[in-house]
Amino acid sequence: MGRTARASATAGPTLAVVAREAGVSVPTASKVVNGREDVAPETRRRVTEALDRLGYVRRPRFDAARAPGMVDLVVHALDSSWTGAVLQGVEQAAHDAGLDVVVSAALGRSRAGRPERGWLDKLTARGSAGVLFNLAELTESQYAWLEQHRIPFVMIDPVLEPPPGVVSVGAANWQGGVTATEHLLSLGHERIAVITGRRRTMCSGARLAGYRSALASAGLPHRPEYIRHAGFDEAVARRHMRELLDLPEPPTAVFVCSDRMALGVYDAVAERGLRVPDDLSVVGFDDLPEARWAAPALTTVRQPLSEMAATALRLLVRMMDGDRPESTRTELSTRLVPRDSTAPPRG
Repeated sequence: MGRTARASATAGPTLAVVAREAGVSVPTASKVVNGREDVAPETRRRVTEALDRLGYVRRPRFDAARAPGMVDLVVHALDSSWTGAVLQGVEQAAHDAGLDVVVSAALGRSRAGRPERGWLDKLTARGSAGVLFNLAELTESQYAWLEQHRIPFVMIDPVLEPPPGVVSVGAANWQGGVTATEHLLSLGHERIAVITGRRRTMCSGARLAGYRSALASAGLPHRPEYIRHAGFDEAVARRHMRELLDLPEPPTAVFVCSDRMALGVYDAVAERGLRVPDDLSVVGFDDLPEARWAAPALTTVRQPLSEMAATALRLLVRMMDGDRPESTRTELSTRLVPRDSTAPPRG
């Protein structure tokens, strides 16, 4: 009897005790511990407070000593030059730090429309020392799951504004939007359109704000019909470019907020028998290999993807060592890469 009592005290409270303390069922408490989404926010709060108050030890639990030489990189897909640039930066920085990297293309969505959770379970099963998320759009419960399991993580170019305290690395998107627009203004363009990504994404909003700021500084109002949201989809960008060309007063230049979308713009221009840059100047964003391969080669704003990824890995190593960065947001500078897709407007 005495041995049993001492063992229980050492192991900490059971999940049943936590459930009773929070006034919920054991399955509901288990859902919160395992990061399930089908729990009401108020219920999640009560269970989380009970977990902390009672000192419940969550299993599986992060243990850096279990696999100190391994981190995870979670991406949307592996078949893109964007991911290739990120992998290059992470690989080099991990090599310098003596770490191995496990890459997972695991941020898709299930048929029910909810983000897949398989990578969460695999993460703890492997005992990774930390995680990098690239272009991630995590849910509230997934953030909570990472915090509950005490797994250090860093976001590389997060899609949405992360919660307070989350460490992220990105590019100076606002300045990039300013630079792209100022380049077109310097060539003499005044009718400048913009094709940006999704309305809610961090980078889209910042690049669009930079575009508007540059126009305002030049004394030019932004024209609502010149602002298009294409969700970083090449086909949608092509459709929007067709619509822009059909306007009574079409633009003479367009700032396209990704190189892939700029290729869709090229297609729309060619369909009309027009030419870049003779009839339309185009500036992209990213400086992916596609920008150099395009005909004509695409003038674009370079965001340092490999450097962003390497910086994120170095921040993660610091966090794994228990050192919290002073600033949760790190931005690396962007710069214009002039090529052949921009020229002064005709006439």
